[in-house]
Amino acid sequence: MDAPVCFYCGARRPGLWGFGPVASRLIGRLDFAGAVTIVCVVAYVASILLDPGAALTVPRSPFGLLSPSDLALVKLGMTGEGAMRRDWWWTLITAIYLHGSLLHIVFNLLWVRQLAPAVEELFGTARLVVIFTAGGVAGFVLSNFASGAWTIGASGAVFGLLGAMVAYGRSRGGTFGTAVFRQYGQWAILMFIFGFFMAGVNNWGHAGGFVGGYLAALVVGHGDQRSERGLDRVAALATVGLTVAAFALALWTGFFVLR
Repeated sequence: MDAPVCFYCGARRPGLWGFGPVASRLIGRLDFAGAVTIVCVVAYVASILLDPGAALTVPRSPFGLLSPSDLALVKLGMTGEGAMRRDWWWTLITAIYLHGSLLHIVFNLLWVRQLAPAVEELFGTARLVVIFTAGGVAGFVLSNFASGAWTIGASGAVFGLLGAMVAYGRSRGGTFGTAVFRQYGQWAILMFIFGFFMAGVNNWGHAGGFVGGYLAALVVGHGDQRSERGLDRVAALATVGLTVAAFALALWTGFFVLR
């Protein structure tokens, strides 16, 4: 735990002064796709309960079914240029877990449950946590800069997972790498094109999420390059902690600062 250098791989401070083993135990037990699903569902139900009258309004299309009000979403951490002008940086994280309608959350969670296990298999749980969050944050950063519109949803993070798989395919090469690159690259292109034919889709967020996930994957590396280390797990634990802190700030601001 306190060895300055790993006797086997030569990594410096493999135990990270005691934090590495703790992070390994905590992150090793994490079902990330399940955790994202729970947080998204709880946040969605909370947004409905905050303004049930608005949510029960008859929608113009099925895509607007059970849509929370904008005020409810702002209280829970919706992001946008307006949030950035108020220095609400935490909304770049909390908005990942908020959704604007029943179909919105269903579609995004289906993609999370489809893609997260694939990324986890190739990168590991800890690096999956970092890639997912980096994709979501990068998507909102680009969206806030390019359009400024209020926005929510896990689709930027979903595109981050796609970007990570494309990065893996390019890095690995060979028959398997090429197959991964083509499959997930085609999915990303089709989903991006599809976004232009649906009202309210944040394609800036999708583009930023893809780039964020791609770059994050290059930085953290994948399992074929090296196995996960204590530092990866500490980074994942820090990301989870930052997400918890972001929600705490969002709730404090939404319910005690905003009037």
